[in-house]
Amino acid sequence: MSSPSVSVITPSYNAEKFIQETINSVKGQTMTDWEMIIVDDCSSDRTRDILKENAAIDSRIKVILLEKNSGAAVARNTALKNARGNFIAFLDSDDLWKPEKLEKQIQYMKKNDFAFTFSAYELMDEESQMLQKVIKAPESIDYKGLLKNTIIGCLTVMLDRSKVGDVQMPDIRTRQDFALWLSILRKGHIAHGIQEPLSIYRLVEGSISSNKLKTAKRNWYVYREIEKLSLPYASWCFVNYAFYALKKRLEA
Repeated sequence: MSSPSVSVITPSYNAEKFIQETINSVKGQTMTDWEMIIVDDCSSDRTRDILKENAAIDSRIKVILLEKNSGAAVARNTALKNARGNFIAFLDSDDLWKPEKLEKQIQYMKKNDFAFTFSAYELMDEESQMLQKVIKAPESIDYKGLLKNTIIGCLTVMLDRSKVGDVQMPDIRTRQDFALWLSILRKGHIAHGIQEPLSIYRLVEGSISSNKLKTAKRNWYVYREIEKLSLPYASWCFVNYAFYALKKRLEA
């Protein structure tokens, strides 16, 4: 069996309300040479039934069922270990991609020989209503820039494994994606932004990412415990992060 061009990494947990729409946005891609690896983190609702039904219909959808709830990092890392594609893309179980997302992003990476790209994205609510808001992407960002501005949306990222190598996320409950991006950029890579919004982020009330205080605390943890930044430098990065986070919400 030949390897797909891109592996889509999707963790799921009690996602019965949204997961089918998420899967449909991948199945609706203009580029069809993909595999979607969905790792379910011990859901207690109908998520697993929905996943099995989709895998039975489409062989490109691979489902892995974890035996105990372990968090998004373990789920994503399990998917990454099983990925066969040269390109890696990330999509959470409540978010969506626009139909040309994969095709445009891979073309952009191949044309420019980029290892790491991301894009702007739009926002929608829990009922899939578009909020007419766009989170813009800078043209590029490096390690020091990302420390001060966590602008990269996980659902927009694509990595070229031939350039960045095999990757794993640190086993923390939240912000493991941010820590992974930093680890890649720390090696000298630059993340390049696509200005066109290619993904749609769902704002879900009560989700981990919606809790701004917890996110801020976890960012601080990444600065001090994972990146080992000095207290003064971590504080400077944190002030900048808070400023840009507020600016992002006001401009969206």
